[in-house]
Amino acid sequence: MLEVKGLRKVYEGSDRRVEALRDLTFQVGKGELVCVVGPSGCGKTTLLKCVAGLLRPTDGTVTLGGTPVTGPRPGLAVVFQEYGRSLFPWMRVAQNVELPLRRRSSMSRGTRRERVADALDAVALGDVGRAYPWELSGGMQQRVAIARALAYEPEVLLMDEPFAAVDAQTRAELEDLARGLWRQRGMTVLFITHDIDEAVYLGERVLVLSASPTVVRADLAVELPLERDQLTTRADPRFTHLRSRVLELIRSAAARDRLRKDGPRTPGAGS
Repeated sequence: MLEVKGLRKVYEGSDRRVEALRDLTFQVGKGELVCVVGPSGCGKTTLLKCVAGLLRPTDGTVTLGGTPVTGPRPGLAVVFQEYGRSLFPWMRVAQNVELPLRRRSSMSRGTRRERVADALDAVALGDVGRAYPWELSGGMQQRVAIARALAYEPEVLLMDEPFAAVDAQTRAELEDLARGLWRQRGMTVLFITHDIDEAVYLGERVLVLSASPTVVRADLAVELPLERDQLTTRADPRFTHLRSRVLELIRSAAARDRLRKDGPRTPGAGS
C-alpha cells in the first residue's frame, strides 16, 4: 500500500545545511498498523510530512498504491499532534468534521451528514456535533480530529504523535480508540510517536529510527495478541522484552550521535 524508498531530506538555509533524513526505505502493507519511533529530533515529523506530500524530499520516492506521492492527494489523511491548531474554533464540531468532504462535489449534502454522524459516533462524540471545539476537553478535541480523518475514509491514515499533548489517562483511552478503529475499519495506519510503550502497544510492527541524519535501524514485528488492553498487554513478558529492545536501540543511537558531535572524551574531561 505504502512504499518509502531511499528517502532523503536536506534543509538548506543561507549559512546552514542540515541533513534530516539520510536514507529511509520501508513498506507498509495494506491494512497494517506500523509505528515509527526514534530519538528526539531524528526527523519523525519530517518523514510524515514527506509521506503526506506536504514536504518535497531531496531524494527518494514515496508511492501509494504504486502511484508516486508528489503533493497532498486523495487517499491520505493526517491527524496532527496539535489539535488546537487543526480544528477551526469558529466552526462547530460537525462542521469541522464535514470540511474535507465539501471538496467532493459528487457527494450530496445528505451523504456528508451521514458520514459525519458515523465518524462522531465511532469516536463516542455523537452528541457534541453542535458544540464548538473550545467547549471540549483536549482529549475530546483530538477525537474530533480523528473523526474528521475517519469521515474522509482514507486509504492510509498518518498520525503524528497525536496523543502527546493529553494526560496519561486520556492517552490510554485514545490509544485503545485508535487500535479499535484500525481493527474495525481495516485502515492502513502509519503512527509516529516518541513514546516507546505506545509504539509497542499499538503497532503490529515498530520501525526504530536512528539519530539524525536518519536511517531505519530496525524493523521489529510485535508478537502480541490481536486483542490488547492496557493492563494485561503491558504486563506480558513479550511486551517488556520488545520495549527493552527498542529502548536499547534508541539509547545506543543517541549515544553514537553525541559521540559524533562531541568527539571522544579524554580522561578527566568534564571533571
